[in-house]
Amino acid sequence: MNVLLIGSGGREHALALSLSRSPLLTQLFIAPGNPGTEALGRNVTLDVADHRAVVDFCKLMQVGFVVVGPEAPLVAGLVDDLEAAGVLAFGPSKAAAQLEGSKGFTKDLCAQFSIPTADYQRFSAPEPAKAYVRQRGAPIVVKADGLAAGKGVIVAMSLAEAEAAIDMIFGGAFGAAGAEVVVEDFLEGEEASFFALCDGTRALAFASAQDHKRVGDGDTGPNTGGMGAYSPAPIMSEAMSARVMKEIIEPTMAGMRQRGTPFKGVLFAGLMIGSKGPKLIEFNARFGDPETQVMLARLNEDLLPLLLAAAKGALPAGPVKLSAQTALTVVYAARGYPDAPERGSEIKGLDRAATMEGVTVFHAGTKREGTRLLANGGRVLNVTARGDSVAQAQARAYGAVDAIDWPGGFCRRDIGWRAIGK
Repeated sequence: MNVLLIGSGGREHALALSLSRSPLLTQLFIAPGNPGTEALGRNVTLDVADHRAVVDFCKLMQVGFVVVGPEAPLVAGLVDDLEAAGVLAFGPSKAAAQLEGSKGFTKDLCAQFSIPTADYQRFSAPEPAKAYVRQRGAPIVVKADGLAAGKGVIVAMSLAEAEAAIDMIFGGAFGAAGAEVVVEDFLEGEEASFFALCDGTRALAFASAQDHKRVGDGDTGPNTGGMGAYSPAPIMSEAMSARVMKEIIEPTMAGMRQRGTPFKGVLFAGLMIGSKGPKLIEFNARFGDPETQVMLARLNEDLLPLLLAAAKGALPAGPVKLSAQTALTVVYAARGYPDAPERGSEIKGLDRAATMEGVTVFHAGTKREGTRLLANGGRVLNVTARGDSVAQAQARAYGAVDAIDWPGGFCRRDIGWRAIGK
């Protein structure tokens, strides 16, 4: 089977590595891919926003299955257009992708189907939002409704910070994503990420992870797309995972079916685990980044049949086969990230790092210029390691980070601290 993978980041490098190992695979195309994926398949230049061009490529190259990595093509309806042309694809329809494309849509779904989440209100103008913030008090959470590359959420610890966040979002900081704002109560507890494969009717628990959103050590500084992650999340015991499936994932699946927008693909639940159990922070409609890098490092079965089964509406009973080991990834970012990452600095030493025990280095924002590898984004590398404990995986990952020669990069030095400190 010929497979087309859409995307260019570390998540797609990890997906490409897993897909490339499948006996079912004939040829893997990655659009556009990155210098890491070029060793696993064929990188192709394709305008993913031009759905007709993607369909035509699939017909020309006899692609039987498309795996969509990023959220933007899903929200734009790429899966709908592929399937209308007879090309099987992994990912939700445009209507179902609203679970990520609109935070207000998801909050309303939670209210309708009694899915535990923070109390909230939606606003289309700043003054009513500010009045609500003053009524509720701080800390409080202000969110741009639409897609903002993981950066549209402000946890405001004071009323002044909340009001400034409202002005910033309505002032155009996130473009069209900020046309509406969701304001919700601050939740206490421990954050975790939980992933389930979905076939429109059923959901199958996949894996859990915990990530580090803040740019600085000790979870300080602005939110980012993610500075590191580890899997499994220690707080996601078997009992807690079962509660998440029963109280959040399954009611969401039932609600989406009832609304006539059944969800297929991977449902990524950002959770807060508090004293009364799990509450939903938000949904994503695709694999997480950098969570995918650590979850797939633990996968002990062929990924491709699982994705095919979800797309065909025929998931197996499960469970998914996962290693008992921990995987941990450190995001190596370009200086200036997340505000103004510096591009063009040279990276050396990747071969040395990749030979270290249990280590895989995923490319996320790199480019080749002749024989040189250069930084070409904010989050540039994902240095990933497996180990028998979080501490061992962490030590291996940072050992590999230190083997890389890249003065233009930086990383957090405390990924996994929550788990190691327990």
